[in-house]
Amino acid sequence: MAYEPQFTISARLLSLVEEIAVLRERIQGAAVSVSWIPALQKDTRTRNGHASTAIEGNPLTLEQVRALEEGRELAAADRRSSREVLNYFAGLRYVEKNARKKKIRHEDLFELHRLLADSVMDQGEAGRYRSIAVRVGRHVPPPAADVSGLMFELLDWWNTKATGLSPVLSSAILHYQFEHIHPFADGNGRTGRALGLWELYRRGFDSHHIFSVDEYFWEDRPGYYRALDAVRLAGEDLSGWLEYCAVGLRQTLERTWLRVQSISRQSPGKLVLRPRQEQLLKLLADHGSMAPSELWETLGVSRQGAMGLLQPLLDAGLIERTGGKKTGRYSLKK
Repeated sequence: MAYEPQFTISARLLSLVEEIAVLRERIQGAAVSVSWIPALQKDTRTRNGHASTAIEGNPLTLEQVRALEEGRELAAADRRSSREVLNYFAGLRYVEKNARKKKIRHEDLFELHRLLADSVMDQGEAGRYRSIAVRVGRHVPPPAADVSGLMFELLDWWNTKATGLSPVLSSAILHYQFEHIHPFADGNGRTGRALGLWELYRRGFDSHHIFSVDEYFWEDRPGYYRALDAVRLAGEDLSGWLEYCAVGLRQTLERTWLRVQSISRQSPGKLVLRPRQEQLLKLLADHGSMAPSELWETLGVSRQGAMGLLQPLLDAGLIERTGGKKTGRYSLKK
């Protein structure tokens, strides 16, 4: 029996897909030097790693996750929390490495799950479909005996019919159906979100791997779970879920465009942004303007450290300061 997702393309969903296409083309066509791409990719990997593990209850902050990505040890963090994040980085790199793989097999999913769930599972075995019944909130996934067959149907759909849809839709459908089946005993949330990214990468939608979609799900965690539950309440009609995911993808691209726009204002090679400076630019893009004290408190650095981050950005013309000595605020330069 073949998997056939049920949904209706509403006028709102069509409009969202069109807006997303315009934003994506704008980002893809932006005059961003190749030298920026690794820094953007690293920051995106950090944000996805933090968001996807935080959704599952990991207590590490974005700065702590960034430290792990940079190879620094965390003195105060428990080993399991650090291991979850490091596993997610390994899983993302696996997805990036296999971004153009034409056919995804069960064995590919097993390897991804092994990387994500190694040594952090509360039950079951990493890299093997579950042999036990599980419950996720109010959702009771299919019996373990049905998992292999359902995953065969989902993989067949992904490898064949998914390509006939916009990746905006196919990535959301894949994400939901994987979570519905819940094929592993643990670690399904992280794996399902990684598969959604994999579909965007496979279809060339995020060719530079600089879109942090999981951040949207993390920031709207209650809404994320409500949107998943709503599909079941609607008799497996995915229409509302597709709109929810499209709104998230549009917001993700809007944020990415702000970052790319800020970076591309300068001449190539004029400034090499450090991760903290990219975070600082993101803060200013989100808040409009911030006082010096707000910046160094949010970034978790000293006043001197904040000035060390700010001055190169001021010199490059990326940001500006307005107001007096005591009332001054920093903002992105218009």
